[in-house]
Amino acid sequence: MFGAPIPQASWLHALTSGAFSIMILAVMSRAALGHTGRKLVATGPLVAAYWLVGAAALVRVFGPMLAGDAWRLWMIASGALWTLGFLLFVVVFAPVLCRPRADGRAG
Repeated sequence: MFGAPIPQASWLHALTSGAFSIMILAVMSRAALGHTGRKLVATGPLVAAYWLVGAAALVRVFGPMLAGDAWRLWMIASGALWTLGFLLFVVVFAPVLCRPRADGRAG
């Protein structure tokens, strides 16, 4: 925690809702692009999904410290951002995963 005045539970949420979730998006997008014969390039909507999930983690960790009396609002906002990030991933990759490979190879 490096001596920062941040509650211990917040560090856990930063790790799980932030770092883990962004890494999960990264692995899923890398695998989906690679296994469908597409270039390993993050498009604008995919980058937006990463930003939404990252913003969700920031809101979850720092929101209650800014205005603790609005705790419920911060949790709803964080959950909505996280959900929108993963929903955007699904919207982007559902067509990719339902079509034949871009390079024409089997698989």
